[in-house]
Amino acid sequence: MVWASGVGSMPGGEVGGSGAADAGNAASYTEAVRTVLGELDLPYVPELPARGAMAGLTGRAAGLLSVVGLGADLQPAGWRLTGSSDAGLDQRRARSLLAQDLDTVEDLGQGLEGPFKAQLCGPWTLAATLERPRGDRMLADHGARRDLAQAWAEAAASHVGDLRRRFPGVELLLQLDEPALPAVLAGSVPTASGFGRHRTVHPPEASEALGLVTAAVAAAGATPLVHCCAAEVPSSLIRGAGALGLSIDVTRLAPESYDGVAAAVEAGEWVLLGVVDATDPARGDDRVPTERAERFLDMLGLAPAERTVVTPTCGLAGASTSWARQALGQARATARRLSPEPE
Repeated sequence: MVWASGVGSMPGGEVGGSGAADAGNAASYTEAVRTVLGELDLPYVPELPARGAMAGLTGRAAGLLSVVGLGADLQPAGWRLTGSSDAGLDQRRARSLLAQDLDTVEDLGQGLEGPFKAQLCGPWTLAATLERPRGDRMLADHGARRDLAQAWAEAAASHVGDLRRRFPGVELLLQLDEPALPAVLAGSVPTASGFGRHRTVHPPEASEALGLVTAAVAAAGATPLVHCCAAEVPSSLIRGAGALGLSIDVTRLAPESYDGVAAAVEAGEWVLLGVVDATDPARGDDRVPTERAERFLDMLGLAPAERTVVTPTCGLAGASTSWARQALGQARATARRLSPEPE
């Protein structure tokens, strides 16, 4: 069969702090979970980044780094390691928010079975967005980014353990979000000043760090996937680093990246095809995602496989609440159209 899922983020929420905002955020998250559980046969842990820095990709990662003794705090420029083993106040809040989110998913998803997905920041996107104690990105220092990858592998494994305790009946997939990986490889990540660029990270080092995390995730009991919605996805590097699945934006993917995706399909790995519009389209034509998926698979010379998944092209944080629900419904309908007829 062909599955339906999402990338991770959903609309809703606002920066918290007041009692009314926090209550509204809790209601928004509950609604997002109900939507995901109700619309999809491959549900996932929703993310609502509009709730503020504690709920964003790097913020959730910063919260989990407290598990391995890396303190962090929130600065005007973003998240920064403190050089201390003590968790900062914002870091504790980020970890608490993630735990509350998982409590909600656990409460509403009791008895979940089958494939189920959670998302974490990938090691290279984390290195490109998290600052060192004395400023500038972790990406700037070879030793710092190696140490970060090792710590993040341990934190990711701990997170997988928590998910397995909460959802014992599922086949757990852990998606590592790597939107910055192509820029890291190309040497185009801006420095803190904005006037320069960080040096290129060469593929062997990139593969090694990513491999530390995928190996830890797999050893902890989850299938590691990598999401990258860029045009040029380093799919061969990702698969060589131990990822057992890819999540891509079919509408942007360059032909140079097709071979790696085709190899993943042929190997029976999870392949998440982003074909549904992630923001409100001018016309919500249900046939468009199906046509995109069929055209892409035809270019690969392949048919949908057992672990083919239909998703929006990227996260739904920028969509309206009504379109987010429609988009997941379109993913489900597209998956049904692509599924082979039973013999």
